[in-house]
Amino acid sequence: MRFTRAQLQAFRNCTVDDIIGPGTRLLFVGVNPGLWTAAVNTPYAYPGNRFWPALMRSGLAPDGWTPGVFDASQGLTAVQRGQFIAAGLGSTNFVNRATARADELSRDELEAGGARLQGLVGELRPAVVAILGVMAYRDAFGRPKARMGRQPEPLAGVPVWVLPNPSGLNAHETIDSIAAKMRAVGEAAGLL
Repeated sequence: MRFTRAQLQAFRNCTVDDIIGPGTRLLFVGVNPGLWTAAVNTPYAYPGNRFWPALMRSGLAPDGWTPGVFDASQGLTAVQRGQFIAAGLGSTNFVNRATARADELSRDELEAGGARLQGLVGELRPAVVAILGVMAYRDAFGRPKARMGRQPEPLAGVPVWVLPNPSGLNAHETIDSIAAKMRAVGEAAGLL
């Protein structure tokens, strides 16, 4: 299924369900959902987003997910969501308000999202939090000099890693480079 621009605009400011469970070991944190993501209620669903292809190459994909066949652009099924959770993975966002571009968010929204995330991490207690986007991390937590990789400050006592934003707009990274960074956090979370 493809969406027209007008159809996607109808999802502006809509929300997307988190995919998390009590056994979450590695929590991925996106900036906010895009319009396509909101349309299919699945994180990173836009066909140009590299999250799912990188996850497949990282070795973290749930058992039974086939690289080259798996396609999240139409949304995840309930079974696939369950498999993602059973693999010890979770997904949430700083801001759960769909926009066409992340730069439509205010710093206040990101700071509020950082506070919400702190509470969520305190409840879930994953082994590792992987934030997908250094700019969002900097704004949400007031750390303007933060860089990619493991951060010196934990979040609610949990180690934090900042990974590249998998958006196709991030030309500095490839599926393989994102997958390698995902693999490193998967190892840190004890999943590989």
